[in-house]
Amino acid sequence: MQTRSEETRANILQAALTLFARLGYEAASVEDICAEAGVSKGAFYHHFPTKQAVFLQLLHDWLDGLDAQFAQARQGAENAAQIFMRMTAAVPGIFRDADQRLPMFLEFWAQASRDEAVWQTTIAPYRRYRDYFASLIEQGVAEGVFRPVEPQAAARLIVALAVGMLLQGLLDPQEDDWQAITTESLKIMMNGLAAQKE
Repeated sequence: MQTRSEETRANILQAALTLFARLGYEAASVEDICAEAGVSKGAFYHHFPTKQAVFLQLLHDWLDGLDAQFAQARQGAENAAQIFMRMTAAVPGIFRDADQRLPMFLEFWAQASRDEAVWQTTIAPYRRYRDYFASLIEQGVAEGVFRPVEPQAAARLIVALAVGMLLQGLLDPQEDDWQAITTESLKIMMNGLAAQKE
């Protein structure tokens, strides 16, 4: 059962998400967040030392969800190519979560250009996912399912595909079935990486 303290923290995060998306990071004040969440400033500062800490926690929470879905994709997979294809099952949830957060993420990226701490928090996951995908490419090469390629270059291409699809899907959600498009695009990429059969 969720304690009152956990509920207060969750309310602050939800209120901040709503206000950062609606007003922008700079315009949304701690007072605004407290009013939206129905909490006192004392309760806010009990959970978060600064508005920036709330901002960063929202990003971390979304990334933790991605990490859990990627870990699930690995379970029982026969090889690296299958892991990549299983990751596409996470696409609907990623689009759903990101859709609610897109205005906030755009604010986050804008804030990163002005704030070193936010920039570090933004670039760290990008590098972590790039390295994660590179390790999967190396695994696939070792397994013989991928042809020898430069792992970091291939990983950058996968990250570019993921970010590009996410932005397209969020900007034009009615256009198509983005899970199907993402799956098909990843299949094309996997075919390009596939080892040549003797």
